[in-house]
Amino acid sequence: MEKQKVEKNKCAPFNQEEIIRKTAEYVRATLEGEASGHDWWHAYRVWKVAQTIGKQEGADLFVVELAALLHDIADWKFHDGDETVGPQKARTWLTSLHVQKDIIDHVCEIIETVSFKGAGVATPMRTLEGKVVQDADRLDAIGAIGIGRCFAFGGSKGRLMYDPQQKVLLHESAESYKKNDSTSLNHFYEKLFLVKDRINTKTARDIAQQRHEYMKVFVKRFLDEWNGI
Repeated sequence: MEKQKVEKNKCAPFNQEEIIRKTAEYVRATLEGEASGHDWWHAYRVWKVAQTIGKQEGADLFVVELAALLHDIADWKFHDGDETVGPQKARTWLTSLHVQKDIIDHVCEIIETVSFKGAGVATPMRTLEGKVVQDADRLDAIGAIGIGRCFAFGGSKGRLMYDPQQKVLLHESAESYKKNDSTSLNHFYEKLFLVKDRINTKTARDIAQQRHEYMKVFVKRFLDEWNGI
């Protein structure tokens, strides 16, 4: 069984390790220095966590690693909401490495579906590999690093940290979510506090709960300080 999987994923002229190495170098060169929290180190963390989850869950690690590395190669948030740019860029890159078409299709499908698109929008993953990558990406959106990324992204978009008069919006469509211009603190209620209940795998669930609790403590302290307590 294991032998068949290896043969199925064999890619000429590069072997799998070489493809992963070249892809990591490509992603780093493309995203390094980006300051909104969607940089190379975000991709790196998602890659490493996805490996851990993937091993525990028995996923195809070659697909998992490629999708994790490339999941934000051209995020729609920085391309006027266009969700096709990332998959297209990933497809061009993987084709240049002679990766098999079925693997490329699988990776691009994961990239197309991985993102959170609003409180009322379902983003189910068809495959185990997709679930693993989505979990790894969502784990990086919460906890201590998630807090840092939230405010980094808000700052990069010129958003306020907080405005008590600005209401929380639980978006019912991807279009509404894309147009969102909320404060960074509101983002906790509009996305980050919802993440733990949208985790796919058992391996990621305990991690998500711990990070969720950490965010709750942070937001309470933030609001206490805001109100002079």
